[in-house]
This record gives sequence, structure tokens and C-alpha cells, in this order.
Amino acid sequence: MKTIDELLSEGADGKRVFVRADLNVPLADGRITDDGRIRAVLPTVKALAEAGAKVVVASHLGRPKGAPDPAFSLLPAAERLGELLGAPVAFAQDTVGPAAHDAVNGLEPGQVAVIENLRFNAGETSKDDTERGEFADQLAALADVYVGDGFGAVHRKHASVYDLPARLPHYAGYLIATEVGVLKKLTEDVKRPYVVALGGAKVSDKLAVIDQLLGKADRLLIGGGMAYTFLKAKGYEIGSSLLQEDQIPVVIEYIERAEKSGVELVLPVDALVGSEFPDLKTKAPANPTTVAADAIPADQMGLDIGPESRKLYASKLADAATVFWNGPMGVFEHPDYAEGTKSVAQALLDSPAFTVVGGGDSAAAVRILGFDETAFGHISTGGGASLEYLEGKTLPGLAALED
Repeated sequence: MKTIDELLSEGADGKRVFVRADLNVPLADGRITDDGRIRAVLPTVKALAEAGAKVVVASHLGRPKGAPDPAFSLLPAAERLGELLGAPVAFAQDTVGPAAHDAVNGLEPGQVAVIENLRFNAGETSKDDTERGEFADQLAALADVYVGDGFGAVHRKHASVYDLPARLPHYAGYLIATEVGVLKKLTEDVKRPYVVALGGAKVSDKLAVIDQLLGKADRLLIGGGMAYTFLKAKGYEIGSSLLQEDQIPVVIEYIERAEKSGVELVLPVDALVGSEFPDLKTKAPANPTTVAADAIPADQMGLDIGPESRKLYASKLADAATVFWNGPMGVFEHPDYAEGTKSVAQALLDSPAFTVVGGGDSAAAVRILGFDETAFGHISTGGGASLEYLEGKTLPGLAALED
């Protein structure tokens, strides 16, 4: 895989460089609430601009249905990119139409343009190879060189991620090179003990990675909504907690496999519970109570790991040499249910281990809860991509960058 450094050594001055970034930032009333993904691509954009390239930045945002939708415009992201660069950024109001061509043709060496949301064109996400290829051809007309730096999208077989690199000389940007290097530390010659903390809502989202980790990790800590399916599989009363009943047979099998293979599988021993899901808009006090994990009342739901579980998980992280964390331990967006996630983040900071926060809600939680991002070994920009890499899958966007 060629990297951007090789492109820079070959010379990028005057070249139109298409940077497939991941600017899929969260928005509230048209305002960005977390600009982490924009900041993540800055080193690549800056290096290209300083080398005299004409930089064309492209990304998706949200899930528009293959047609323009103002709610998913990349304009706020383009404006924020300009603020972070300290230089004007042109914005094209279409993806491959006249506005995009005008914006690119108007660039001088060292300048940057952002084209509109790639998913405004149905060809971007089409499962039809021909339709995707036609859109990739149109995108290729905007550039001389391709740089892949949208790690959060590399697990998608989309036109700008998979088909476009085949049509242009292609290189990996700094972010993708860093992400791949970090993930190799989690899969090749791992320093032990290797501890993985998994949370989030649905156990089905994590089954494939658990399947792989049962042969690689020394210890698995399970939290979040997915923990209640594990607790139910052990015969515990979980009240009205989130449950994927159809997954119980697989979970039982994994519990048995963990025991046979010597992988320590750690589940919550207590939980913070409430009678209803908390109001995340008003953040009104939820007044949770703490109960044992095997005795959640029928009219209550588990919404965070309890204080004893926090101590237990911190102790299981304390002696780790390598830690991968993906998924919050509870409804961290509400202050009454944030302590479990906060305690895991703090335990990672207190540990001497090489720590990787696996993107998605975990990365958002780190920022929302006020932690210093630079204190962690690495915070991934792609939760889904990180998980699929650990599952051993071939990621289309990475395969496309290989020569």
C-alpha cells in the first residue's frame, strides 16, 4: 500500500488530488456537535495543500436516499474544515455536476474544495457494479490522483471507496496508515495480557468480533445493553432490559467456549436500573437504583453497570498490556448513567497498556465526558471498520489501496 509520503516525494504540485475523507459528523439543528472526524483528516489535507496540490475533499454524511437532501449537506463540515485550516475552502453544491467541476477548475495550487455529499448520488452506494462504476468514472474526471483517508468508510463497497481507486493512481492518507498500523498491533504479535471491553446496545453487532476474540484475547469485559442478553443466557432475571432473545443460543455457546479456551469472560455484577429510558433531551434526573445483576426487578431496565461492576472492570484492566475498547457501558449521554462508561475510560488512562478506543460511540463518549483524547494510545475514527478488521474480514477500501 503506497502512502501519501510517496505521493509527496513524487511531487503533488498542481495535481488535482481527490481525498476520500470521512466527514460524517453528528449534527444538531445544522450545527456540528463533534468535529473529531474533520480534525482527523487535517494532517493529510494540510500536507497536500502545502505541497501545492489542488485538493478535492469528498465524503458522505448520514444516510440520504440517493438524492439531494438539505438535512445531510456537507456545507457545515466544509465550513468547519476551512476554520481548522485557517484558509478558505470552496464548496460545490453537487457531487459531479457543473458546480463540482467549477469548484475544482477554480482551484489554484494549495487550495481546497469540498464537493457535496457523495450519497446524494445513488451510484455511490449501489450494489450494482455497473452503476457504481459509472459514478466512479464521473468522480475520476475531477482528479488526477486518489488519496484514501476515510477510515470510517473502508468497510463499505462504495464507489468512492472501492471503485474510484482503481481508476486513478492511489495512496493511503495519514489517517488510514495510522489506523491500519494500530489495528495490526491488536492482531499481530499482541502484547499480553490482551483485554477487550465491549459495550453498546445490540449483542448481534458484536457476535462476529467476539467469535474471533475468543481465540485471541485473554479477557473480555461485556457491558452496555448487550450485557443483558449474556446475563439472560446465564439464567438471570433482567426485567425489561434490552434483550435479543434469538441470540441467546449463540451467547450460551460463546460462554462455554470462553470457559474451555481459558478466556476470562467478565459480566456485570450489578446494574443501575430505571423504570424507563431516560430523557436525553432534557437530561431530567432519572433517579436510578442499584441492584444485583441477577435480580433486576420485572418493571425495571438496566441502563448502566453498577459501582461494584465499575470496580471489577477497573481491576481487570489494571494489569493489561493491550486494551481495545468498543462500545459504552451504559446510556452515557445521560449524566445519571454515565459513570460506567466514564470509569472504563478512566481505567484505560490509569493502565500502562497500549490503549485503543474503537471509534463510534466510544470515541464520542471520550470527548463528551471531557477526557483528553491525546492521553489514549489511539482513538479510532471508524467503529464499524475497526470491528470488521478485528473480525478478520477483507475491507473493500483497504483492498482497493493495495497495489
